[in-house]
Amino acid sequence: MASGKYSRVDGKKSSGYGFTITIVLVVSLCLVGAWMFMSSWSAPTESIDFSSSETTKNVESTTKSDFTNEEVDRGSKSFSDEKNEEPEIVTESNEEKTEPEKSEENSGEKTESVGEKKEFDDKNGDGDRKDGKGEKDTESEGDEVKQKEKTQLEESSEENKSEDGNGTEENTSESEENSEKKSEENTGETEENTEKSKDVFPAGDQAEITKESSTGSGAWSTQLVESQNEKKAQVSSIKWKVCNVTAGPDYIPCLDNWQAIRKLHSTKHYEHRERHCPEEAPSCLVPLPEGYKRSIKWPKSREKIWYNNIPHTKLAEVKGHQNWVKMSGEYLTFPGGGTQFKNGALHYIDFLQESYPDIAWGNRTRVILDVGCGVASFGGYLFDRDVLALSFAPKDEHEAQVQFALERGIPAMSNVMGTKRLPFPGSVFDLIHCARCRVPWHIEGGKLLLELNRALRPGGFFVWSATPVYRKTEEDVGIWKAMSELTKAMCWKLMTIKKDELNEVGAAIYQKPMTNKCYNKRSQNEPPLCKDSDDQNAAWNVPLEACMHKVTEDSSKRGAVWPEKWPERVETVPQWLDSQEGVYGKPAQEDFTADHERWKTIVSKSYLNGMGIDWSYVRNVMDMRAVYGGFAAALKDLKLWVMNVVPIDSPDTLPIIYERGLFGIYHDWCESFSTYPRTYDLLHADHLFSALNKRCNLVSVMAEVDRILRPQGTFIVRDDMETIGEIEKMVKSMKWNVRMTHSKDGEGLLSVQKSWWRPTEAETIKSAIA
Repeated sequence: MASGKYSRVDGKKSSGYGFTITIVLVVSLCLVGAWMFMSSWSAPTESIDFSSSETTKNVESTTKSDFTNEEVDRGSKSFSDEKNEEPEIVTESNEEKTEPEKSEENSGEKTESVGEKKEFDDKNGDGDRKDGKGEKDTESEGDEVKQKEKTQLEESSEENKSEDGNGTEENTSESEENSEKKSEENTGETEENTEKSKDVFPAGDQAEITKESSTGSGAWSTQLVESQNEKKAQVSSIKWKVCNVTAGPDYIPCLDNWQAIRKLHSTKHYEHRERHCPEEAPSCLVPLPEGYKRSIKWPKSREKIWYNNIPHTKLAEVKGHQNWVKMSGEYLTFPGGGTQFKNGALHYIDFLQESYPDIAWGNRTRVILDVGCGVASFGGYLFDRDVLALSFAPKDEHEAQVQFALERGIPAMSNVMGTKRLPFPGSVFDLIHCARCRVPWHIEGGKLLLELNRALRPGGFFVWSATPVYRKTEEDVGIWKAMSELTKAMCWKLMTIKKDELNEVGAAIYQKPMTNKCYNKRSQNEPPLCKDSDDQNAAWNVPLEACMHKVTEDSSKRGAVWPEKWPERVETVPQWLDSQEGVYGKPAQEDFTADHERWKTIVSKSYLNGMGIDWSYVRNVMDMRAVYGGFAAALKDLKLWVMNVVPIDSPDTLPIIYERGLFGIYHDWCESFSTYPRTYDLLHADHLFSALNKRCNLVSVMAEVDRILRPQGTFIVRDDMETIGEIEKMVKSMKWNVRMTHSKDGEGLLSVQKSWWRPTEAETIKSAIA
C-alpha cells in the first residue's frame, strides 16, 4: 500500500528530486514506527518486570558497596549519634518530593536499614562488639555479684518453688528469643526492595532498634528496648495526680488493696493484714493531711507530735489510761507507758536487765525485734541503752499505732504474724520481745513461735511479758501450760520468771540453744526439724512451716559464735566471711573493710558538710540499697537510725548488716514499702534505680519515694549519669528543689529536697476503694 502510493507520487513529479528524498525519509520513519509498535505489542509483560527488578538489584548493590564500609568504620558510636537524626527522616518521608528526591531518600533509607541490621545482628550474635568505655564502666557491681552470691529472690524462689521466682528468667528468655527472631527477620528483609525495607523499619521502630543496639553486649543485653523508650517517654510527659483512695493521706498500696482483700477465702490467719500489692503499682501522689507541719525534732518528738500530722484520737481514747498516748491541745503526747509498763518504759527496761543481767542492754544485746509494739515506747527508750529495736505491728483496729511510732522517730513497720515468714534472715536478732502482743504462740503446733525461733540468734533471748506468766485465771493457766510444753520441746531454756511489783506484771525469759545437743536427745520429733534443704534465710513471700532449723556448730559458719560487743561489732569483719568472695570482687573481708572506709569518707567529707543538709531535722533514714551497711555504720554517732533495705534481686548481705549491730529488711522496690506515708527524713539510693529500670516502672518507684519521704526531706541518689538524668527530670516535675548535682567518669550524684507541692487533679485507684 505504501509502495503504490509512492509510485503514484513518483509518476506525477519525477523531476522533483529533493521532494522525493523527503518522501522516502517520511515513509522510512513510518515503517520503523510500525515495526516498533508491533514489537512492543507482541513482547511478554515479564520483560518489563525483569528489567525493573534488575534495576532495583543494581541500585541495592551500589548502595551497599558505597555505604556499608562507612557504617562498619563508624561502629556503634554512629548509631548513638544517629538517634537525633531520625526525627528528620520521619518529617522528610511525609513531604511531597520530585522523583529524583524520592530516589535519593529511598536509597538513604535502604542504607540505614542495612547498617542497622548489621549492628542489630552483632548484638544478638556472639557479643564481641563493645559499646564504648563509658557504658562498660557504668555496669553495676550487682551484675558481678549475681554470679557469686545468691540473692534473696533466688533463695526464696528455691524455698517455696513458686512461679514468682521464674518470672524474671522467663521474661529474659522471651526477650532473647524475640531478639533472635528480629535478627532473622531483618536478615531476610535486607534482600527485599526498598519499599519493604520502609515497612520493616519505620522511623519509630528504627529509633527503638538503634537504642537497643547501643546497649551492646554485657550485663543488660536482654533488656527490651521498647520498654526503655516507653519509660523515657513517660518521664518526659509525666502529669502527676493526687491519689483518690479510701485511706486518704494514710494510703499504703500493698496493705490497702481492698479489691484483693475482698477476694480472700479466709482471714483466720490474718491474711487480710498481710501484703496484697496491686497488679500495677500506683503512680499517683498521696495527699497531705490538712494542717500538716514539719515533724518535731528528736528527742522532743519522743514525747509529743503534731496532732494535725496524724489526726487520730481513737488510740488516745482506748489506751490513754495505760499512758500510751493522750490528747493535749495541738499535740498528741506520749508519757512513755504501755500495757505492761504504765509507769514508764525505762523502768520496765531496767526491770528486765535486773531480772537477767546477761541480757546486757547495749553490750551483748544490741539488735532486737519488738512484736506487737503499740506506739513503740519500749523501742523509743531503748535508744538510751544503745539498743536498736525494730518494732512491728499490723495495720488493725489499734488505729495508727505504727504511724505514731514513726512520727515520734522510733523504728517501726507494718507487719503481721500471719501465713508467711517475716522479711528478715534467719538467726539475726539478739533478743525478741513480746509484751501483751496478742499473738497466740501456742496454737497450730507453735507455728508462729517457730518463726521467731528462725529469726532469733542461737543463744538469743525471748522475753514474754503477758498475763499467762503472772495471772492464775483458767485461760491464763491453760496457755501457760501449753507454752511450757512447746518451749521445752523447742529446747528453749526458761532462764527466769520475775515480777515487776511497780507495774504489777511479770516476764518470762527464755534462751535459744547454741548447740544441737538437745534436739538430738528429744524422744519425739515434735516440733519437727526442718529439712536440710530448707534455707532459713529465704524470707520473701515464703509460707510458714512448723519446723525448727538446726543451729550451726561450725565456728567458721555464721551463727556459731556471738558477735563482738557493741560498739566494736560495727567495725569488726565477721570471721565467717573468710572463705567467701565479696560483693565487689575482692576477698570478702577485704571487701568489707574497703566498703566501710569508703562510706566513712563519703559521709564525713560530703554528706555531713558539703550538701547543705540540716542534720538536726534528720531522724528516720533509709538506705534503699544497702550492701554491707557501710552508709549506716558511718552515721552511727548521730542521733538517728537507718533502715537498711536489701532488694530481693541484690546479693543477700542482710545477715552481715545484722552482724554489725544494725538492722534491715528485704524488699522488692517494684512494690510499695510496708510503712505509712511521710515517715522518713532522708532516703539514700546507691545505684538502685539503674537496676530497677530493667524491671520496674520508675515513675511508680518515684511515686513511692514521694509517698514515704516527708516534705522538706532529703533524697540522695548515686548512679550512672543517664539514670541521674531521668530521676532529675522526675523530681523537677514534682517541684522538688535540686540542691546539688555532680558527675565524674560517667557516674553522678544528685541531692534534692522534697517540696510541699501536691497536684490539683485526682486519680481514683479502684483497688484502694473500700
